[in-house]
Amino acid sequence: MTVSDPIPISALQHYVYCPRQCGLIHVAQAWSENLHTQKGRREHERVDVPTYEVKAGVRIERALPVWSNALGLTGKCDVVEFHDDGTVYPVEYKHGPRKKGLHDDIQLCAQALCLEEMLSVKIEAGAIFHIKSRRRRDVRFHDGLRNEVMRVAKAVRGMIESGEVPKAMEGQHCRQCSLLALCMPGIRYAKTDYFVPLETERVGHD
Repeated sequence: MTVSDPIPISALQHYVYCPRQCGLIHVAQAWSENLHTQKGRREHERVDVPTYEVKAGVRIERALPVWSNALGLTGKCDVVEFHDDGTVYPVEYKHGPRKKGLHDDIQLCAQALCLEEMLSVKIEAGAIFHIKSRRRRDVRFHDGLRNEVMRVAKAVRGMIESGEVPKAMEGQHCRQCSLLALCMPGIRYAKTDYFVPLETERVGHD
C-alpha cells in the first residue's frame, strides 16, 4: 500500500480493535491465522461471492464493492438490502457473539458512508449479523459514530504515511488475536525495517 492508495475499510476495524494489529497488517504486511480467523473466513464464504436475490420485494446484494473518494476508503459489504421504500440497509457478518468495543460498528458505519456517497442517499442504520447465534444487532449511524469513522480513517492514514507500527498495548484483546505470536506484547523489539523501538505499556485487564 502506498500513501495515495485508498484505505481498506477493514483497516479501520483493525485499528479500533488494536492500533498495533492494524500496523502489523497494513504497514508491515504481516498476517497469521488462528482458529477464530479460520472459522470466520469459512463462515464468510457464502457472502464473499457476488450474488443477488429478491425476497419479499427486497433486493439483496452480496459481496458488494464500495468506496468513498471523500474519505479515501474502499471495501466490500457482506450484504446490502435495497428495500422498496428506498431504504438501503448494510449487514456485516461476524463470527461469534457481540464483542466489547466499537470496532465492528465502525466498520459497518464506514460501509454506510461509502454507500451514501455512491448512491446519494441517507442511510440511518444497518446491522451486525452474528453467525453463531444467528441474530442481528441493529446499529444506528448517529453523528457520534460517523465522526468516529472519520477520526479513525484519518488516524489510519497518518499511521500508513509514517510507515511505523504502533507499540504494543497488552490487554485482554491480545488473547484471541491471530497475530499474538508475531506481536509478542511484553517483548522489547530492536529497530528493524518493520518495527519501531518500543517500550511496552501494560494496562490492567477489564
